[in-house]
Amino acid sequence: MKRILLPAGGAILATGLLAAGLAGTAQATSDVASDALAKTTAQAQETLNFWTKSNNAALKGAVAFNPDSLEVEKISRGGGYSADTKPGSSVPIGEEKKVAVKSQNVNLPKTIGKVFFEGRDGKLYWCSGTSVQSQYRNLVATAGHCVYDIAGNDEVVSRWVFVPGYYQGKTPYGVFVGKQAFTHYDFDVYEDFDRDYAFVTVYNGLAGLTNTEKKVSKAEYDAYQGNKEAKDVSITEAEYTKIKDLNGGETPDAWAKPSTIEDLVGPDYPGAIKTLKEVSVEQYNAAPTGNVNGGKSPFVWTQKVTESEYKAYTGPGYRKIDSKGGFTITHYYLRYWVKKTAKVEYFRTEFYVYGQSFKDGGRLGDVVGGQGVAWNQAAGKVVRTFGYPYGPNPDGSKPYTGVTPKWCYGKTASKVIKVPARKVEEHQSLKCAVTAGYDGGPWLANYSNSKRLGYVNGVTSLIVDVDGNKRYDTITSAIFDGETAAIYKAAAASWSGKLVP
Repeated sequence: MKRILLPAGGAILATGLLAAGLAGTAQATSDVASDALAKTTAQAQETLNFWTKSNNAALKGAVAFNPDSLEVEKISRGGGYSADTKPGSSVPIGEEKKVAVKSQNVNLPKTIGKVFFEGRDGKLYWCSGTSVQSQYRNLVATAGHCVYDIAGNDEVVSRWVFVPGYYQGKTPYGVFVGKQAFTHYDFDVYEDFDRDYAFVTVYNGLAGLTNTEKKVSKAEYDAYQGNKEAKDVSITEAEYTKIKDLNGGETPDAWAKPSTIEDLVGPDYPGAIKTLKEVSVEQYNAAPTGNVNGGKSPFVWTQKVTESEYKAYTGPGYRKIDSKGGFTITHYYLRYWVKKTAKVEYFRTEFYVYGQSFKDGGRLGDVVGGQGVAWNQAAGKVVRTFGYPYGPNPDGSKPYTGVTPKWCYGKTASKVIKVPARKVEEHQSLKCAVTAGYDGGPWLANYSNSKRLGYVNGVTSLIVDVDGNKRYDTITSAIFDGETAAIYKAAAASWSGKLVP
């Protein structure tokens, strides 16, 4: 297998199970790359809280992953594909209730959903994916670039979850936090898009999830060990004075912030305004105590932020990554008394704590079933592909909303596709006019419309404009071969477990 050094671009997309049918699998254990996503229960719970707090706000705010805006303008066809081992497969999990349907009235598989993650740029994204067969019924297949960072630093993305049946902020079957990712060594290390697939084990899902938000006092906020947030709200001078008088002077509930430290006076000066100025922890530690200008204020609070907010922050607050992998900024203040002639802004600080109640929702495969997996299948095979397209075409048109899954149907091309711009030497391809967000979705052979089950023999990797009309018309996938089967086998035999007792 070739090695490449540059990532594929455009709309880049791709998707894998284990049972008794693993005969003919290449035992290429050296090709297996495995990396932890949320290796501890604490990390997994933090990930879950991140996505589901405030009524699934983060899930709603994610966008379709589209690594860059470069187009794939030229492709070429190679020869036929030569299998490296005998064809093989694993059977799907369970069956759906049979219904009478016409041949093209497609029943969408219950197994598909969206993969959500935080990129290394701190932004929130989603791809497509599917549940697949595994020993512990805990496995998701998707594109490698929807799990592994393709910016050249050989790391997995952060806060990876799978939400089957996701629809406009709703999680009908639960949220499944990724535990461990498996892909080909060539993709993990060299970003070889001829191996753009990944298999991810997930913890049990959570059911009956309820999010709570409670406004609390500063003391309750400081004592709370869970997810919490302090919000500064701009108020008038009259509101500030009223709050201050009710609390007998200095209070963390209301404070004044000077635009500049000028017209300094003592605390007993008639009409003096006591203000707080944020400083670094070093300046705070070096400051005197007591009611003096430049003295320490007891108003110190820690703000929980996203990774992107953490990286973008340039203020004096103390940044820290806590023991659970969360990002925090602690704010420190010094007191100053100024004349009323000084320019001052007034704020009220509100303190909130967040909680959740939930119960174990069971294993992914038990909840939604799982597609089979097949490898070394013949070219020209009829497949049905699924995913959630959303991104724009090269001409700027945006035909899809990403809200509901779409599908394509047809025979894969008889010859392999080569994409020089993406250093792809051997992909299978299918005519399909979709856009970014479809990546990671499964290519299902032998799909039963009544059972809603089939065999994953590829996942969408690249989305290509073949005819040059500035609209995508073709999707490609890495070819599932014996090396793929070995990686799948390793993933399918890996246990994950529960997040709650």
